[in-house]
Amino acid sequence: MKSLRAFSTLLLLSSIAFLPAMAAKITVADAKNHVGEQATVCGKVTSERSATSSRGEPTFINLDSAYPIQVFTISVWGDDRKNVGELPRVSSRVCASGVIQDYRGAPEIVVRSNGQLT
Repeated sequence: MKSLRAFSTLLLLSSIAFLPAMAAKITVADAKNHVGEQATVCGKVTSERSATSSRGEPTFINLDSAYPIQVFTISVWGDDRKNVGELPRVSSRVCASGVIQDYRGAPEIVVRSNGQLT
């Protein structure tokens, strides 16, 4: 009985760890229609900016359209950079998995670990 409970717990935890990989894939343009949902958004990196003098030192990676007319943003906070690893370069294709949020009228996913970027 104990081993069955341990196995069930392990199975549950491993399925949670792979949730971003199992999220629905949607386009950058469609992301605005999925705010609050778990999804994978894929697009081309058009601009990247690290706000090192701002509180939290965020990095903003815009897909398919550069700031200030961005269509979708991947945000990485300074404290999470070590967990995320190397960030995608301008002109590369990238997918970000997580909960889509609205930030000042534009959809974004906040990336906290390297498993969220592919």
